[in-house]
Amino acid sequence: MQLLRRGDVGSDVAEIRSIVTRLGLLPPADPQAPPVFDQQVEHAVRAFQQQRGLIIDGIVGPATYRSLRDATFRLGDRPLAFLMSQPTTGDDVLMLQERLLELGYDVGRSNGVFGQQTEQALKNFQRDYGLIVDGMCGPDTVRALRQLQPKVRGGRPQLLREQERLRGAGSRLSGKRIVIDPGHGGEDRGVVVNGLSESDLMLDLARRLEGKMAATGMEALLTRGPDNCPDEQERARFANEAGADLILSLHSDGNSSPNAQGVATFHYGTGNGTSSTVGEALAGFIQREVTARTTMSSCGSHPKTWELLRLTRCTAVRVEVGYLTNAEDRARLATPGFRDIVAEGILVAVKRLYLLGKDDQPTGTFTFNDLLRYEMSKS
Repeated sequence: MQLLRRGDVGSDVAEIRSIVTRLGLLPPADPQAPPVFDQQVEHAVRAFQQQRGLIIDGIVGPATYRSLRDATFRLGDRPLAFLMSQPTTGDDVLMLQERLLELGYDVGRSNGVFGQQTEQALKNFQRDYGLIVDGMCGPDTVRALRQLQPKVRGGRPQLLREQERLRGAGSRLSGKRIVIDPGHGGEDRGVVVNGLSESDLMLDLARRLEGKMAATGMEALLTRGPDNCPDEQERARFANEAGADLILSLHSDGNSSPNAQGVATFHYGTGNGTSSTVGEALAGFIQREVTARTTMSSCGSHPKTWELLRLTRCTAVRVEVGYLTNAEDRARLATPGFRDIVAEGILVAVKRLYLLGKDDQPTGTFTFNDLLRYEMSKS
């Protein structure tokens, strides 16, 4: 879709104005006034992006537009069912997932996407409560969902299940399947400064990480090669179809200010309490390991609803390794030895996740050779 920003006019802008007004982010406009994407609309879009864990730029691109459309639906507004070719998304799906979780049914991650696990949980609910078992959330099912009292109060059961799966996976890295996602690719080179491109650097980093993981007995899969650039949905689908245990997305950043620098990590989370606890833990481990080993500035770990984080069934983390627009970060990223240190830090962070605090060492001191010795001692 065409990007919409301040100064634009037309029917698409009228739709955006209508949605943010319905969401209470913009006062009603004069119906006779031309639909203009003015400063008020930009502020409303920024507020919405902040609420939804999106990039806060005041521009309506594909991700923001989908989220705006999703936000217009409430449970009961339309029938909901699993569509394999184009899964239904929306706040009504999220409300259904949250309600089923409260009633004790496992929908997996409550992410606003009506997938197969949500369909199965809905069928189990329908079967238990004497409804027609068709996996469709229509008026009768909505009525039953609203009438019943929750079985689960307090806490978030899907997060407990996520933690339990991590505990059950064991501490050894051997046999774990990891998808490594180097950002951009093909004609999309990402941030490019002085001949250095984000896509090339992250592919090299991904291959270094892949090699280290293979040495520990892990199965590492890359989402792309040098000549292709899958979109985020395709990357998430690849990880889901591969049955990945984790997906690690690798990027570097850019900023109009040359002073912006450092490392940041991102995990799935809406910013209002819904979060992947395992993803948050892994993002924190990566953040601490990489900054300790490189002395790069720490820009912290943050919850986001970006599609790769939201649509993967496994734990997903995105790492922004420095700013190519910063001279110091750029000089480091251009050095192969530095990228090797970053790869080691990420691998050790993954190991810390599976150790669950046992046999641990201080941040930045656990080397690749230490890790290999640990793996061999447990074989």
